[in-house]
Amino acid sequence: MTRSKFFVNQGILVGFEIAGHTGAGRYGSDVVCAAVSSAALMAANTITEIYGLPADIVERGGYLRIELDIASAKRCQELLRGFCLHLTELQQQYPNNLRVTYGGVTND
Repeated sequence: MTRSKFFVNQGILVGFEIAGHTGAGRYGSDVVCAAVSSAALMAANTITEIYGLPADIVERGGYLRIELDIASAKRCQELLRGFCLHLTELQQQYPNNLRVTYGGVTND
């Protein structure tokens, strides 16, 4: 199962973490994994390359984490909310393969 966690600070989405593999299909043909991975990378690339915002990013096999400071996060709320909505809709379609949660962060 893929677990996604959206970080909330002072009511603002400030980042997300994606970990694990969905297990919805064979390696290379898992459409749920492809949808999650593609959307996550699009969100991360848009934040850093299009908006040009500084972000703390960790990426390694099956794991992606991105965190922004509050000021930067406020500039891309629509993108983060859209990404969150996308994953929530996928979770409704594939509840055994994807879990979306929310939590706080320690940075301000």
